[in-house]
Amino acid sequence: MERAADSDSLVLQHLNRLQNTNDVLLADAKTGEVHAIYQDHDAAWVDVVDDLKWLHGGKDFLWVSEQDGWRHVYLISRDGKQVRLLTPDAFDVTEVVGVDPAELWLYYESSPENATQRYLYRTSLDGKNKPERLTPANQPGTHSYEVSPDLQWAIHTYSTFDVPPVTDLLHLPDLKVQRLLEDNAKLRSNIKDLIAGPTEFVHLDIGDSVTLDGWLLKPRDFDPAKKYPILVYVYGEPAAQTVLDRWDNWNGNFHRALAREGYLVVSFDNRGTPAPKGRAWRKVVYGSVGVLSSKEQVLALQALEQTHPYIDSSRVAVWGRSGGGSNTLNLMFRYPEIYKVGMAVAPVPDQRLYDTIYQERFMGLPLDNADGYKAGSPINFAEGLQGALLLVHGSGDDNVHYQGTELLVNRLIELGKPFDFMTYPGRTHAIIEGPGTAYHLHSLLARYLEEHVPPGPVTK
Repeated sequence: MERAADSDSLVLQHLNRLQNTNDVLLADAKTGEVHAIYQDHDAAWVDVVDDLKWLHGGKDFLWVSEQDGWRHVYLISRDGKQVRLLTPDAFDVTEVVGVDPAELWLYYESSPENATQRYLYRTSLDGKNKPERLTPANQPGTHSYEVSPDLQWAIHTYSTFDVPPVTDLLHLPDLKVQRLLEDNAKLRSNIKDLIAGPTEFVHLDIGDSVTLDGWLLKPRDFDPAKKYPILVYVYGEPAAQTVLDRWDNWNGNFHRALAREGYLVVSFDNRGTPAPKGRAWRKVVYGSVGVLSSKEQVLALQALEQTHPYIDSSRVAVWGRSGGGSNTLNLMFRYPEIYKVGMAVAPVPDQRLYDTIYQERFMGLPLDNADGYKAGSPINFAEGLQGALLLVHGSGDDNVHYQGTELLVNRLIELGKPFDFMTYPGRTHAIIEGPGTAYHLHSLLARYLEEHVPPGPVTK
């Protein structure tokens, strides 16, 4: 609920429990009278538009929808009777940046040719001009823009997978840099020893006309004539991508440190992740989260092995956090012949125990899709465990509740399956609270990996 461009009315978005219908309502602030002006519907789910932008003195507003198969921007009249598509081509808008004060240009972020990158574009509101890329062509990677209300200025941040972020103040109309705000020189110096060489981005054909993106880190003294153990970093759920050409401040240095020790480290984005590849790509997982992701992660790894003969398929490990922890469990339980070691941090073993705004959004209601919830929950496949498994959870996790992991622990005990378990007392989902916690977690993961899959190459 927010002001509808004036002090006399409010605009409300009403989402049903299935989260597949969003009704846009206009309310008179004085009388309380409410009437519907627009409805967005999808067979899977719809997105709430968090920041409505009003134009033409409050007569129209911008709306983002996937109703035509792509994430596009629409101009909708205040009464909802006129709806005009502003970005008609076959690509996704990843972020609406704003509209210039003269209301001539719509600025947005997108990357039509490469789903791992992000650039600034603009298109005319009258539809007479084709989309124009404003980010320089000689700066491949990921760009983000925080703009002033008048769109005269932008705090611009640019990074790649191998280059830490540089942030500057940009004069948006002519794209001229006015001031360097942060070049991360100290960070660049500190990580020089971790950057063994350019990260390899791969595009893997897994069949049925599906191509997945991935990245691959190699050891410092890499020798393609030898075979190396490989660690798969997985997320694979609808909330995030892992395969992005931008600096990873969360797990990037951890992965580079492992690569330096003698591991190949890889990550894939399966279908169902929020890559800008169209509605069908993202929503194919509706009602079956966890099933397709684990299948396509296996197919991606096998496709990589076919083109990269230096992968030692007998030394494959996998790890992930949150939804990535869930997929780690799914891979370990469903495909034990492939994954020898798994490290699942704060996973969701049983989807019935996660929150409604996420699980019901992507799976439907538990009573309506009982079979889907069962098929997507790794706890129901725990009897498949054969390799070494490490479970990690913070007992104070207020996001992915601790009880789910406790249920899995009991199930593994019941099955007589050996496993390892680490509790971080009182820590939340991030497992970073308290001195030394983050370092301890990553040290634990590294030690477990090295104990069960020793680093370094072997001769083919």
